[in-house]
Amino acid sequence: MFYQNYADNQQGDASKIGVLVTNLGTPDAPTREALKPYLKEFLSDPRVVEPPPPRWVWKLILNGIILNTRPQKSAEAYQTVWNSEGAGAPLLNISKRQLSGIEEKVKQHLNTEVAFELGMRYGNPSIASALQKLQAKGCQKIVVLPLYPQYAGATTGSTFDAVFAELQSWRWVPEVRTIGQYYRHPGYIQALANSIRAYQAEHGKPELLVMSYHGIPQRYWENGDPYPDQCFETSRLVAEELGLKSDEYRVTFQSRFGKEPWVQPYTDETMKALPKEGIKHIQVICPGFSADCLETIEEIGEENREYFLEAGGEQFGYIPCLNDRDDHTQALAELVLQNLQGWV
Repeated sequence: MFYQNYADNQQGDASKIGVLVTNLGTPDAPTREALKPYLKEFLSDPRVVEPPPPRWVWKLILNGIILNTRPQKSAEAYQTVWNSEGAGAPLLNISKRQLSGIEEKVKQHLNTEVAFELGMRYGNPSIASALQKLQAKGCQKIVVLPLYPQYAGATTGSTFDAVFAELQSWRWVPEVRTIGQYYRHPGYIQALANSIRAYQAEHGKPELLVMSYHGIPQRYWENGDPYPDQCFETSRLVAEELGLKSDEYRVTFQSRFGKEPWVQPYTDETMKALPKEGIKHIQVICPGFSADCLETIEEIGEENREYFLEAGGEQFGYIPCLNDRDDHTQALAELVLQNLQGWV
């Protein structure tokens, strides 16, 4: 009888596998009311903002000033990229298509059943809810793929924090494999080069290709975060694949927040300075963003375009993120398959 009860009460098939694909996230709506809780969750993350102690000072600033002023400004920015036909935030929509592409390609190579879920670090669907769906499907082996090519504590590290925080409440903790970075994966580098070639086949070649990455505070880099080094290495490999000389491309960092120094050179200051150097035709790509979002569509495609043109530039081209390109989802599927070895 004991053995029968044991068999009847198993909580999942230990051979069943889940894949959790994650990205940063997005507010539920482009409104002040929706932005406030989203920004609070984001800016309360100690991985994102690492203020000097005591931390309560930052909490006072966040709750007393930032969350009373920034949500309205951020909402106005989101309204410029939000799909007016009801499709919503571009990051979430693209991430869903990426998930479908990865799932389709992975399953082409497997006979084993694999479940896929999408979770966002901030906002909905949450990482916790995605993991709970995999749990309900009986997954006892889970691969976690954050869609951040370059590792940063504020992105990939924070994602892993959220994953393991959820698992702390599980009675039966699954086996977990995490994919920390893929900044030099051949398929990813090739997809970037392919996207640049395709864009230039239609729009011509510029005087300079700018590769803009989301920035981090200089202090984080000095404390051991490998992110800037990995950004420079990705750029070098893409330039090598394209046959670019060192003066034909430039690496910059965008989206800085606050007054402390961030990793340089800054994208916005570069845009303003390039025309003075005699460079009038540029194209910009954002290799660190797997999907187009506010920081690429609005910040690069609109704000930094204006900086460049107002400073005397003549031609500005934005090369879209890899999004759900077939070669991109193929590279991501290869990452998943590599990490499933030994499980299938």
